[in-house]
Amino acid sequence: MNVVDSSGWLEYFSDSENAVFFSKTIQDIENLIVPTICIYEVFKRMTTLYGKDSALRAVGVMSLGKVIDLSLPISLSAAKLSLEYKLALADSIILATARTNNATLWTQDEHFKNLEDVKYIEKK
Repeated sequence: MNVVDSSGWLEYFSDSENAVFFSKTIQDIENLIVPTICIYEVFKRMTTLYGKDSALRAVGVMSLGKVIDLSLPISLSAAKLSLEYKLALADSIILATARTNNATLWTQDEHFKNLEDVKYIEKK
């Protein structure tokens, strides 16, 4: 199973330099987990950059994966991970969602660079 963090989705939708790194994982929808916090972040950013229609199309693509809501167990795990790794709210929820679902996290967010079960690429 795989989780792509918000920065990866934004790379994919904008066809930026690292889009290829994320594309196979995103297109493997049978093994794709999408935290709702990623939908929030991507929708907000896409609306700002490209408008509401593009943002809604992005959400439609993201919804093809298994969307995971923020649950009590994920919330508690996120709080522990936030304290342990000094992560921001969204980052800790994304990592907790990945770990709760035994998934690999795909990212270009430097906060995750050396963590277990993370596939990291430097942002270009």
